[in-house]
Amino acid sequence: MVNDKIKFLVGSISDFELEGGSCVKIGNKQIAIFYFQSRNEWYACDNACPHTGDMVLSRGILGDLGGEPKVVCPLHKRNFSLSTGDCLSGENYKVTTYPVVIEGDNVYLEVEDSMTKIYDKKT
Repeated sequence: MVNDKIKFLVGSISDFELEGGSCVKIGNKQIAIFYFQSRNEWYACDNACPHTGDMVLSRGILGDLGGEPKVVCPLHKRNFSLSTGDCLSGENYKVTTYPVVIEGDNVYLEVEDSMTKIYDKKT
């Protein structure tokens, strides 16, 4: 089964931190969204630090490494590329990234349609 990508509305531009991160929840997934206002660039990745699973990347420190936009985990100081999700600290960690689409004042994430569904497991 192939999951189709959809544009999922997550808010308006004014809902998001300037030069910082915010967190949204789609289905059961927390996603960090970053707006580099000075560069007019938007990025999104899983909010979970892959090192320990802590939901903290939206509170991370933004910057760049040789022009590569990055977020630094506020707890573990690991650097992740916001373009590729790769760990820039030399370790074998990676975060999932998501395309951000701006239309007018609306902010959308391109995600798998299945992410937008909340499944209730009955036991």
